[in-house]
Amino acid sequence: MNRILLTLAARALALSMAACSRTPPANVAAQVNGHSITNDELEKAYRSNYSQQAEGASEDQIMAQRLDLLGSLINNEIMLQRAEKLGLNATDADVDAEIAKMRSPYTKEEFEKQLADRHMTLDDLKAQQRRKLTIDKLINKDITSKITITDGDVKAFYEANKASFNLAEPAVHMAQIFVTPYPDANVRNLKNSKAQNDKEAKLKIEDILSRLKRNEDFGMLAQNYSEDPNTSPNGGDMGFVRESDLEKANPELRKMVVSLPNNGISPIIHTQEGYRILKVITKEPAGQRELNDPRVQQSIRETLINSKNNLLQAAYYEVARNGAKIENYLAKSVVDNAGKNK
Repeated sequence: MNRILLTLAARALALSMAACSRTPPANVAAQVNGHSITNDELEKAYRSNYSQQAEGASEDQIMAQRLDLLGSLINNEIMLQRAEKLGLNATDADVDAEIAKMRSPYTKEEFEKQLADRHMTLDDLKAQQRRKLTIDKLINKDITSKITITDGDVKAFYEANKASFNLAEPAVHMAQIFVTPYPDANVRNLKNSKAQNDKEAKLKIEDILSRLKRNEDFGMLAQNYSEDPNTSPNGGDMGFVRESDLEKANPELRKMVVSLPNNGISPIIHTQEGYRILKVITKEPAGQRELNDPRVQQSIRETLINSKNNLLQAAYYEVARNGAKIENYLAKSVVDNAGKNK
């Protein structure tokens, strides 16, 4: 009998200890390989990225945004830990150069207002850019530097798409991220993300724009979230769009697109179909572009590199997550409280 009692007591103690180990640490939203991402850090990031919450957003929508942002913070922490092990940390000089580049289009007052609108200090911005530049170094070392595009690859792409290099008039090589309020069964983005109504579509496109402002990759966001089945798989690439077609669609749209620099990103564009964000890749004058044109070769190489880079980054992040020990306490609390009254 004593043995039975001792065995039962030991099991109870073990269960008690296991329950304690599952209890989230105080003020911790998630842990990555033992490193804590605090609720305070998540809240700060949320205020920065969602400084103007959409009117009428429900508690569920706000929590979905927090979970999505926490997922990004978790991914970043995984990448940072990998980069630190490889000694790829961004230097002070790297950070200062990036901040100087960000300051250049603004006066001192305008730049400070930009920070204030995002509830950020200059130190916050420096810390954010240090993390980004460190992760960029990792991605460049483990992915971008290993991508090889041969002359044969360029020629094959040109031959398969030769007609698209024959421009009868000035055209713009563009990419887009499209969100519609009408869920489409044909949409196959990587996250299977589909807005169900106009309110969700507006929240989603605003979230994507905020990610672009914090320098997330346009092509990856298009692959993950864009709801255009034709361009989403290609990172949103629309190919060359004639200026006359832009004029027919909307003269103001043509004016806005033409005014953007190469790699420039538009504000949110609202039409009957939904919401778009456009990116100008390059602008080209009229005429046939031959393969020996350096601009053609550069454009093709960039397209092929971006395509491979997007694919490899998506796979790299998944492999990295598989190898990490992640405890998402916020997500667990949402599941545990499902159906309970708030």
